Amino acid sequence: MKISKLLETVRPAFSFEFFPPKDDEGFNDLFTTVQNLKPLQPVYVSVTYGAMGNTRTKTLDLVKRIKHDVDLESMAHLTCVGSNADEIAEVLDALQDAGIDNVLALRGDPPKDQEYFVRPKNGFGFANELVDFIKKRGYDFCIGVAGYPEKHIECSDMDTDLDNLKRKVDAGADFIVTQLFFDNKFYFDFVDRALGKGIDIPIIPGIMPIQNLKQSKRFTKMCGSTIPDPLLSRMEAHAEDADMIRQIGVEHATEQCEGLLNGGAPGVHFYTLNRSRATLNIFENLRKLVDITPNP
Repeated sequence: MKISKLLETVRPAFSFEFFPPKDDEGFNDLFTTVQNLKPLQPVYVSVTYGAMGNTRTKTLDLVKRIKHDVDLESMAHLTCVGSNADEIAEVLDALQDAGIDNVLALRGDPPKDQEYFVRPKNGFGFANELVDFIKKRGYDFCIGVAGYPEKHIECSDMDTDLDNLKRKVDAGADFIVTQLFFDNKFYFDFVDRALGKGIDIPIIPGIMPIQNLKQSKRFTKMCGSTIPDPLLSRMEAHAEDADMIRQIGVEHATEQCEGLLNGGAPGVHFYTLNRSRATLNIFENLRKLVDITPNP
């Protein structure tokens, strides 16, 4: 089923993101995580897409298994990196043949050996071009795109970044999932500014519970998000205590989710890092604070 249709009726709409593991043991662990999270009734789960083809087959396999074996709606990430239009069409054909209804269309990050993104020959340089290609080829996918509450790291300013998002929406995007953030004011300001640009499709906030301080600093540096000074100071004071870091991360993510849902967000998209513990803890906390029972 198309995620856009589900978002019209299900509130709050929770979703989870996973990435393809490197080996069979990782796949087994991931499906344990998926089964652990299934009782939380996610509207959908998404699977990331590796650069230069290194996990593309795994992405397709995962979204198929999650949809048909686990019985959860799934969405495949798709990027412009390292592929021409014909190669992207082959991936889209395979997804369509597998009964997948949803795609997250992204430009994608440059490979590790490249400082900047390079448009592939006969390929695409921007996500709006990928969305336009999907639509003009006649595919019937529901298309999600990314939004950046603190702007894309390569963009010069907030207004230009929103213009870029508007191009993706005008090309045919059905909903937006945001990059991770740790201060809700960025999300609500982003939604208000998006509405001012005429962007009126659902904007789902993306939340990543901090489970490892060093890892989270690396992620935020890569994507341009910021960790609020009070939260960072609190965590650095317990930098050698992994359990305390996880506890603080869950507490902060719980507060974020409560504020987002009470503030009118349509749901929350969790960047799980293929783990279930933190997300389960957040849901346990949220049940004491807000009504998180989906209303179909």
